[in-house]
Parts: sequence; C-alpha cells; structure tokens
Amino acid sequence: MNDLRLLLNAYHEALHEQLAAQKDRLTEIADQLLREEVAKRGFGAFDAEELAAYRDACLAFVDERLEAYNPVGIQYTFDRIRSPEAAELELQLNWYDGRAEFATLLAASRAKVETGLVEQRLELLADELIKELGAFPDGSIISAYEADPAPNKLPDYVVARAIEQIIGRND
Repeated sequence: MNDLRLLLNAYHEALHEQLAAQKDRLTEIADQLLREEVAKRGFGAFDAEELAAYRDACLAFVDERLEAYNPVGIQYTFDRIRSPEAAELELQLNWYDGRAEFATLLAASRAKVETGLVEQRLELLADELIKELGAFPDGSIISAYEADPAPNKLPDYVVARAIEQIIGRND
C-alpha cells in the first residue's frame, strides 16, 4: 500500500473512531438540527409522524456514514474497479457533487505525504486533514443543500452538520 493510500485510510479510520465513540451525541445533535432546520425553512407543517420518519432516516444515515469510514470496509471505497458508466450513475444518484471536495482531500493528502510521511506521524496527519478539511463529503453536502434547500436533502444535510460539530468544525 502506498503512502497516500495509508494516509487516506488513517483519515477514514480517525473519522470512524471519533464518530463511533460519540454516536449517541451525534444522533442527539442530528435530532436537534433536524427540528431546527424544519422550523427554519418552513417546509410545511411536518406532523409528528413525518418528523419521526425524517429522524429515522437521519439515524440510518449516521449508521451509513459510520460504515463508510469503517477501517474494515474502507477498501471498498478505494479498491473498487468501476466503469465510467457506474461512476456517472453514482453521481446522478447523489444530489450533491463531491468531486471537487474529494480532489481537495487528495491534494491535501498528497502534500502531507510529500512532507515525509513516517508511520509514527500517520495519525497526526490524519487528524490534521480532519481539522483542515472536515469529513468528506460533508462540505459538498452542506454547500449543495444551502444553495438549494429541500426536504429530500434534510437527512444528508443534518447528518453532515452533526458530524462537523462532533469533529470540531463548526462553520
């Protein structure tokens, strides 16, 4: 495994450890942000059942993000062989575009690797990436939602904002 891949794996592992350790707090923050966002945006009168359904979706998204950062399964993110059609389909299914944010993560990771990555510094460099860039793809989710808020985007947005609070990036 090359140094860039090691650093990206360490980045994801650090995110997983931070978020898994604070999963209860993460879900509490997501619940609060959901209620605030529904009230703020005036998406119509959400009844208790609708709000509960959105909350359940947020909880599912928390689990999905934890699994995405899981060091056991991270090879599926980086080691997949994907056709151009599959990549395009994935972009069409996501309502946000994370390509620029991912390119920024790769560039920042490469810059840190070029400074002389050694095994002992891997965790430190991963933490620096998290502090500097946040948790991918939160930036893309937050900016796309804020540019065009809609109820169908709420679970992704709320979880992205909650994750950024947990990791200490309150924009």
